[in-house]
Amino acid sequence: MTAELVRAALTDSRFPAVRRRVFRQLVESLLYEGALRTEQDGDEHVVAGTGGGGAPVRYSFRAVRRFGFERVGLASPVLRDGVEAESITRFLSEVQDSLDADPNHLSGFARELEETLFKDALSEHLREDPPRTADHDALETAITDGHRYHPTYKSRLGFDVADDLAFGPEFANPLRPLWLAAHRSITEVSASASLDRQYVADQLGGEATRFHRRVEDVGDPDEYVLVPVHPWQWRERIARAFSEQLARGELIPLGPDPHEFLAQQSIRTLTCRDAPERPYLKLSLSMVNTSTSRGLAAHTVRNAPRITDWLREVVAGDAYLSGELRPILLGEELGVSVTPESGLLQADTYGALACIWRESLHPHLEPEERAIPFTGLTSCLRDGTPLIDDWVRTTGVEDWVRQVVRVAALPLVHLLCAHGIALESHAQNMALVHRDGVPERVVLKDFHDGVRFSRQHLAQPAPELAGTPAHHQNRNSFVETDELSLVTDFLLDAFFFINLGELAIFLADHYRLDEREFWRLVAQEIRSYQRRFPELAGRFELFDLFTPAIEVEKLTTRRLHPDTELRLHAVPNPLAEVEKC
Repeated sequence: MTAELVRAALTDSRFPAVRRRVFRQLVESLLYEGALRTEQDGDEHVVAGTGGGGAPVRYSFRAVRRFGFERVGLASPVLRDGVEAESITRFLSEVQDSLDADPNHLSGFARELEETLFKDALSEHLREDPPRTADHDALETAITDGHRYHPTYKSRLGFDVADDLAFGPEFANPLRPLWLAAHRSITEVSASASLDRQYVADQLGGEATRFHRRVEDVGDPDEYVLVPVHPWQWRERIARAFSEQLARGELIPLGPDPHEFLAQQSIRTLTCRDAPERPYLKLSLSMVNTSTSRGLAAHTVRNAPRITDWLREVVAGDAYLSGELRPILLGEELGVSVTPESGLLQADTYGALACIWRESLHPHLEPEERAIPFTGLTSCLRDGTPLIDDWVRTTGVEDWVRQVVRVAALPLVHLLCAHGIALESHAQNMALVHRDGVPERVVLKDFHDGVRFSRQHLAQPAPELAGTPAHHQNRNSFVETDELSLVTDFLLDAFFFINLGELAIFLADHYRLDEREFWRLVAQEIRSYQRRFPELAGRFELFDLFTPAIEVEKLTTRRLHPDTELRLHAVPNPLAEVEKC
């Protein structure tokens, strides 16, 4: 069946559209980041390549500059000697002399692209439209077209075909996490100050008693902590890398969760299908998707509840946030990380067995409120109709945009300017709460490594947090910095460049709302907010959202070079551009 399914996906009439998407996002990002040298004649670009046997090859395509951040958009398919190109790997191989790439990383990047092409083809072949009544959890599995900038948006390195079908969110196949008992001598636990001692046991119901008895067969249950593990992670990493701990009884397999779960868009975060009010489980996965390994570094797990308690206190103490905007913060209330002394196996074990318990959205919603992942705002049904079509046409595109900005952007702007806290609010870290399509408020999540601040510029003190260990490989993963520009750009890059930038392009293409007009609406709402709080004038200068240029991450370049430094480039800020007129 799997072989038949693979062949069907690769011969599906939608396969060329998937290939064009991967090509488009690859070439757009390479041009935008200055990683591909071309000869340009107007909006046509030509790249001279070398084919097999040294024969010259000519690649060509048309590209235009969008208004927002001067993004690059392809206006035609990529052609090879006048015929649409069909091989991404051949393209990279034949034009590599024109690429800014480390040769040792290029083959790995090509593999990520081919994995993305294959897995997205499988996704599109089996894709079905969500029902009109779909709630937030259902949309988390139904939305398949996020990550519109990153070319390896669905690489999922480490997943084979069977894994992808079993654990890919778009296939909505239920799974049950495996529970382990981990001895406290090898385990770090961090909990919110308000957490009840029965927090985990209450989620497990009668299974908690059975798990307790299973631990009693080995040792004192008070000396152990319960931690769930993704079934793929158990099979591929834990059973092998933690074999010594399993043999010594420091880790005890207990059994599957009593409930079924579904993967969210981020793959490693699970929603309880049987009891939606249960906390989401964010689990370690030792696989790579987009630019990052999906483990859970112990220092970030340790910080999660501390950051949650702090953010809750900040919001509760701010009348504008708590009384008017009312953002929903999905608290990360408990973090457990197993960190044995592992020496040479540290790369296999660090961040490989951990869980963050995140609040479910459902208890936060009021009657008649519904929520949609922010990625849904730029998603379409199979026939090309936007998911938001009824909402935009009923409200009017400009009025709807203004309301989105008020409920989604202003909480983030106020947290930054009034409090000095930037959130990494890219598309998967947000949801929009609405009533019949009218935006009401915003949902914010993923705080354990998704905040950034400078202590000296905070309005109120932050808790002491665990620092990033020297062996941690992700150079972009840090919370504290003395460089204030890295705080402001954290929000501008994630929310304005990614979320609002994609929404601006989408509305221009589907509803003919000029991108310049979109950003003018955004600027007007932010300026209106600033006039309301004149006492923050100095803070608005400090965290200047209207700076002429911002630094955004070179997401594709990161895959073409060793991850030894921050790779950023300066791009024009559309908020500043619209105020020149």
